[in-house]
Amino acid sequence: MIAIRNAREDDVPALVEIGVRAWEQAVVGVADLQVRRDYARNAFQQFLGRHWLRVSVAEADGRPAGWASREALDDEISDLWIDPPQQNKGLGSALLAAMEAEIVAAGFEAARLQTHARNTAAVGFFQKHGYSVNWLSIDYSERLDRDVESVGLRRQFVADEPVGYGPGAF
Repeated sequence: MIAIRNAREDDVPALVEIGVRAWEQAVVGVADLQVRRDYARNAFQQFLGRHWLRVSVAEADGRPAGWASREALDDEISDLWIDPPQQNKGLGSALLAAMEAEIVAAGFEAARLQTHARNTAAVGFFQKHGYSVNWLSIDYSERLDRDVESVGLRRQFVADEPVGYGPGAF
């Protein structure tokens, strides 16, 4: 059974490990895992240690199996990580729905997010849930000493108002 709840401070160590395992799966073949693993673990530890109050947790059988966040509490989903053994069981869809509900409740008309452009599993997941690619960016990363491709995705919740002139435009 899937349950979505707010994170607790004592969840942080488990959420860090979930984030690292999911990150490793997402970057296989894209980054040097051995070199970047400690960096990723530290980044998750720093983020979750400071922002656990902004995190939603997906539980499977009463244990954390994934988490998501809106770091700036705006229309952007900054994180969505599912433990690899728990993927394809509906946890990501449940977390995404929870994040989208928060975004709509905060008065936003769309949700946006970004991921690595080569993370085809993530891009496909979000497209399956109604997201469209909004932009592609290639920026040099000093930390990785290489260009990094990112893709931005967006899902509109409220229909855009028609723009134009003439009969039926208003």
